[in-house]
Amino acid sequence: MTTDTTTSAPAAMTPATMNRRQKLVLALLLGSQFMIAVDFSILNVALPVVGEGLGFALADLQWIATSFALAAAGFTLLLGRIADLFGRKRLFVGGMALLGLSSALGGLATSPEVLLTARVLQGLATAAVTPAGLALLTTAFREGPLRDRALGLNGALMSAGFTTGAVLGGVLTELLSWRWAFFVNVPVAAAVVALAPGLLTDSRIVCRHRLDLPGAVTVTGGLLALVLGLTRAGESGWTEPVAVGALLAGAGLLAVFWFVEQRSPAPLVPVRIMRRRSVVWGNTAGLVAFATETSLVFLMTLYLQEVLGYSALATGLAFGVLGVGTVAGGLLGGRAVSRFGGRATILGGGVVQAAATVSLVALGTSGGWLYLLLAATFVGGVGNMLLIVGFMVTATSGVADSEQGLATGLATMTQQVGITLGIPVMSAIVAARTGGHADARGVLSGVSVAVAVNSALVLGASLLVAHRLGGPRPKDPAHSVV
Repeated sequence: MTTDTTTSAPAAMTPATMNRRQKLVLALLLGSQFMIAVDFSILNVALPVVGEGLGFALADLQWIATSFALAAAGFTLLLGRIADLFGRKRLFVGGMALLGLSSALGGLATSPEVLLTARVLQGLATAAVTPAGLALLTTAFREGPLRDRALGLNGALMSAGFTTGAVLGGVLTELLSWRWAFFVNVPVAAAVVALAPGLLTDSRIVCRHRLDLPGAVTVTGGLLALVLGLTRAGESGWTEPVAVGALLAGAGLLAVFWFVEQRSPAPLVPVRIMRRRSVVWGNTAGLVAFATETSLVFLMTLYLQEVLGYSALATGLAFGVLGVGTVAGGLLGGRAVSRFGGRATILGGGVVQAAATVSLVALGTSGGWLYLLLAATFVGGVGNMLLIVGFMVTATSGVADSEQGLATGLATMTQQVGITLGIPVMSAIVAARTGGHADARGVLSGVSVAVAVNSALVLGASLLVAHRLGGPRPKDPAHSVV
């Protein structure tokens, strides 16, 4: 039987300022989430150097990223629920310890097999730490301005972490060694493991259900197959047999998961949660937000390197402006949600992101267009982060503390699937447009079409989500069913 220990306090009853302990808890949790975000992107720039150092075949380099993504996306929902069942602090601390150890293993790797093992373990650690950390954050602050502000800061630092990872990976690889892209995690993880037991108090078990093994097997298998299929589609095309087979298997397993959950006495994801309006449409907004912005970074990377001839390090530095925009959006996001509500924040952020993105259709082949790119990515970063904060607040609102691990697990899964989904889709659009013409003008033509599609997706999804969330604020549980 679920032990529901929480009902959401009205915003008027929520203190207006954080106390000292809440500030320390927030700093610890935000620091760990920032580190996780850095880890997603820190190796991207260094992949060729890593491959050369350890003897990876060129075709196998993608597995350095794919092995991490498979574990991180495939197990996040399961581990988010395990956090509810067995204690969030335990899973958070254990996940951080695993992240530190696996990072040390990756930095010391002398063969492809050892490195890939380290990446899988890093992905599993990420799948544990992210939903557990977010659940600890949402339960540390009741619904209202403080939680909105905390989630805004979390979103800002996570998005900044993705950008920082790209820049830091290039700097560490050029100045020291690619191994420091792993080693940099070790002292941070050690500090979090040392400090967390004394700062975090949520170690109790908040849900006494048994683990739903059939649901766990089907959803984990479905997510693994889905991420594998999306990754292979991005590399080899959407008609490649392995990609098609994996996507069909993923869809089939997730369909089976839905039927299993309807009949399970203790479901991994209760059907009533998946029917909650705020959860369904909040996560829809998050899926589009992450899919479009991460794929836009991919498109602008093609533009900077293939059209303007920038180096990998210079490309990473150019995205520093995007990072500044996302931090600004995160700082604004919590206040926007508190003042205008999640629905209006999602709509406003989506419109701003779409407008900034569509302006990039005007990019040309001369270096002077860099100024438009920098301005548009800054403004788009602000809009994207407003959209992400609106998504996080909406998707976790009206959910009891006993199910916050589940809600944050769903949100984390949405984020990771979105990151995986966007690039293959946009890559396919570029490839179809260029038709094999890889000169600068051909690449620019493909990028321009993909940018227009990207903008249309953001605008259309934001309008749809705002319409479906219409009426009272999504954090009102009385209006939370689709």
